Amino acid sequence: MSNKPPIDGYVDPNIPNPNGEGDAPIIIYGYTPTLALSILALILFTLLLLFHIYRFYTTRLYAFSTLLIFTTLCEIVGYVFRLRSSPPPVGNPYNVINFVVQYFFIVTAPVFLSAAIYTTLTSFIAALSEDSRDGVNRLSPFGLSKKTILGIFITADVVATIVQVAGAALIGVSQSNRKSPVTANNILLAGLAFQVFAFLVFLILLFIFIFNSRKIMLSTHTADGGRGGGGGGAVMRMYTMALVASSLLVYLRTIFRLAETSQGVGGYASSHEVFFGVLEFAPIVVAIGLLGWWHPGRLVGRNGLLSSSSGLVLLTFPVATSTASSTPVKYPGAPTKYQYSYLPHATAHNTHTPLVPIY
Repeated sequence: MSNKPPIDGYVDPNIPNPNGEGDAPIIIYGYTPTLALSILALILFTLLLLFHIYRFYTTRLYAFSTLLIFTTLCEIVGYVFRLRSSPPPVGNPYNVINFVVQYFFIVTAPVFLSAAIYTTLTSFIAALSEDSRDGVNRLSPFGLSKKTILGIFITADVVATIVQVAGAALIGVSQSNRKSPVTANNILLAGLAFQVFAFLVFLILLFIFIFNSRKIMLSTHTADGGRGGGGGGAVMRMYTMALVASSLLVYLRTIFRLAETSQGVGGYASSHEVFFGVLEFAPIVVAIGLLGWWHPGRLVGRNGLLSSSSGLVLLTFPVATSTASSTPVKYPGAPTKYQYSYLPHATAHNTHTPLVPIY
């Protein structure tokens, strides 16, 4: 008589366990991954990869674009191994390696996405303001520097992800050995709880930045030196809304993962693939798509609307004359490098004008 404990977990009655090397006695997913979802994911993430490669070359915002390219590459690798976990003859849902590898890459991908979001916030802060005389950036939440914001949140994401992957791997080992996965699940839960907390803090900083820059966001004055393009504030609002939406989608995905894990292995959320599709797959696809269409490189990239080469500045300040000027005009209260600027056009009907910096 076998001394092995009884099988505790999901076994697909329509798919016999091959019991090969590396196979668990159960399907660790809690369900049999469908072929359709994996194929759809591979198609969409491949298209998004090509889109962000295009943005990489056209916007020249290399750091951000590289992070989004890594995000899509990780998703593609993850869904390839998830595809290998689909029903035969395509895959084997009992294989532990397929589960661990797909989990690692699908969980790691949002780390690069989050880093891109953090980078976008710091780029917006840098583009819209300068440090004051006391060295404090007035638009930055609590005057935090770019390095501080990136350092805190990227480190938090890396630590949280390492803990999550370790927990998921230990769950796979426990299930393979027919041991209780409770301890491993608690490790995974701790990593997710930390990540949810850290991203909540980031969201608070993001909304503080929006509040600090509300005057710019609400501006409707032309901000392109007379070259057309609409209100500077409207442009900034559009890109900021895309950033906020992407951030909330990433946070929704993280909260889902926390709720799923809190139910334990075999819980309702973790045993129904529809939750994975709607709350893991879909939010990440939409977030990457939003950051591709409203790519921050179009605003702060080398040739972006807020780049030095474009001459566009969204800040507007009172002027003392109503006629265009070819000589510098002083703007008290403007950031340092904009205090002496040329009036780009006559302002007979406006009390404010965009400032074109003198370099």
